[in-house]
Amino acid sequence: MPNSLSPFFAPKGVAVIGASSNPNKLSFGIFRNLTQYGYQGNIYPINPNAKEVLGLPCYPDVSSIPGEVDLAVSAVAGSLTPDILEACGRRGIRAVIIISGGFREVGGQGVELEQRCLEIAARHGMRLIGPNCVGTMDLYSGLNTTFIYGVPDKGHIGFISQSGAICGGIVDYVRGKRVGFSNFASLGNEADVTETDVIEYLAEDPNTRVITAYVEAIRDGRRFIEVARRVSKIKPIVLLKAGKNEDGAKAISSHTGSIAGSIAAYQAAFAQSGVIEVSSVAELFDVALALDLQPLPQGNRTVILTNSGGPAALTSDSLGANGLNLTPLTDQTKASLRAWLNPSAQVSNPVDMLGGAEPPDYGRALGELLKDPNVDIVVPILVPQALIKPTDVAASLLEASKGTQKPMTCCFMGDDAVKEARNVLHSGGVPMYTFPETIGPVLAAMRRYALWKAKPVSMPTEQPGTAASRAKSILERSQGLAALGERETRPLLEAYGVQVAPGGFARTAEEAAKIAGDLGGPVVMKIASPDILHKSDAGGIRLNLYGKDEVETAFKEMVAKIRAGQPAARLEGVLVEKMAPKGVEVIVGMRRDASFGPLMMFGLGGIYVELFNDVAFRIAPVSADEALEMIGETRAGKLLMGFRGQPKADIQAIVACIQKLSQLAIENPGIEEIEINPLVVYPEGQGALALDARAILGGR
Repeated sequence: MPNSLSPFFAPKGVAVIGASSNPNKLSFGIFRNLTQYGYQGNIYPINPNAKEVLGLPCYPDVSSIPGEVDLAVSAVAGSLTPDILEACGRRGIRAVIIISGGFREVGGQGVELEQRCLEIAARHGMRLIGPNCVGTMDLYSGLNTTFIYGVPDKGHIGFISQSGAICGGIVDYVRGKRVGFSNFASLGNEADVTETDVIEYLAEDPNTRVITAYVEAIRDGRRFIEVARRVSKIKPIVLLKAGKNEDGAKAISSHTGSIAGSIAAYQAAFAQSGVIEVSSVAELFDVALALDLQPLPQGNRTVILTNSGGPAALTSDSLGANGLNLTPLTDQTKASLRAWLNPSAQVSNPVDMLGGAEPPDYGRALGELLKDPNVDIVVPILVPQALIKPTDVAASLLEASKGTQKPMTCCFMGDDAVKEARNVLHSGGVPMYTFPETIGPVLAAMRRYALWKAKPVSMPTEQPGTAASRAKSILERSQGLAALGERETRPLLEAYGVQVAPGGFARTAEEAAKIAGDLGGPVVMKIASPDILHKSDAGGIRLNLYGKDEVETAFKEMVAKIRAGQPAARLEGVLVEKMAPKGVEVIVGMRRDASFGPLMMFGLGGIYVELFNDVAFRIAPVSADEALEMIGETRAGKLLMGFRGQPKADIQAIVACIQKLSQLAIENPGIEEIEINPLVVYPEGQGALALDARAILGGR
């Protein structure tokens, strides 16, 4: 599949359908860009009402093109697109970029129009980018099918965007900053070619070292995870996800016609596939620049080299907030620095050479710091001074850093005074930023990626002791129900090997007393009703019941109270279960996401789950290592590990429960949601017990 995208970036010939000599039309901008950035293939303007465009002979239709052509750019009205695609298919053109809008993003007939285009493309074995897009750019082939003003420098960052306007803004932002790109791809509605397809293509592109993307929605989430997990072991994928709140999601729907999925699902998918998520457009390219130009850090021990204390303090704050440490320097390094620096200079970390530090001072100090075995990362900072040229400082740093495998990111504060220094550093392979707060997130992203690359691949395994056929029978008997209470969910969990509290269902007070007698000891009684999901809120739980009289009395009182408070609720009876010993209460759950499928959840359980929101997520199927990561990301995980002398809990029992629920969700797509709350976890080796559970059913 990646090879099928090569005509979008390095075609042998391009036809621009709707090309115009009118400079007020987008098609003129597309054609002009195609002719002025070094593209060497044949270019064919298609317009039955023109003889030539920008000096090139015009053709009335694609069938009359005399030479080889494998890419068409359609810049005509959306309603004409199906006929254009038919003509391209008959001509043997297998790649088409549809620039025009008026498709799925406008709804109604636009949805039908887009579907017709897909059917035509499928019939001819054709790939489509768009519609409603800006086009593609390849800085190495010279192809530019966009109407964007200007191009960035040639480099090794590939950029994918579901928004054409973002592409245009970024090109303008990076021009003149020596931030080099290999490719641009604006995908618009993604009717056919998706961000996942282009990620696969860029993984094999020899000119791309870093893959960046602006994403609004991912339709095939499971394929995205599969591809990104494989590609991110080879090349970093840096991604900005838009639509992280309700208003943002609405904006996406109106802009691209996409349906935004849960942001928790996206973040879980990114964590599982090694994608580096960032929070802003600036951070997207700040991180990409560093990953392109510098080696990955082997640790988080960082040293700051500066001529000013304030920026160093701000950088130190940024580093600390992002998990990087200011490392103590060796006595030998400090002695070497003290021997020649200003006597008032500070030679611990940060190394502050004071305002009079000159370019040779930067180079010499950097050389000493790079030799220090305690140092993994160096951050030189310059605040421009009247008598010092920033370009000379940049040149001195580059010379001193030759041959090192330790990453270096610079902070040269200012704007006009440091522009040329930025060009010097970027041309020499060192990223430069203008504000201290940028450094921490950039280095943290580099460190996370280094850890991901070194991380062994952990694959989900099928859980033993499951009875999928039994679970299927239970769900078949539940057809027509919207939800399953604990009574119906218990046997589902048991079918997948999840241990539940011993007990049974009773319709009458006498049956409840009989079950309690068989269980022995104290019991808990819980109301069973399809209309009551939160039993404790409705007064539907009674604890520590002993003997026949207590159980029968509790049954009658509970039923009477609920009927008085919720007369419309259907009361089927009660569950009587053996009282479980106390332990740590956690929640394990699943909610099916439209893009990614089953989204697993773990966190602090009981009645406080919504109050504290102490939860972590992963996409099913979940490996044992991923389940451990989920636990470790929560405060509940710290408690389970033996907080302040408490006994360590049975972590492996939780891991097994997460995996079993994950497998249940994968094998039973009719379950929309299921949760165990609480799952009571006992000390290490003593297991865990599901004390309550519920499920929501759906038609997927």
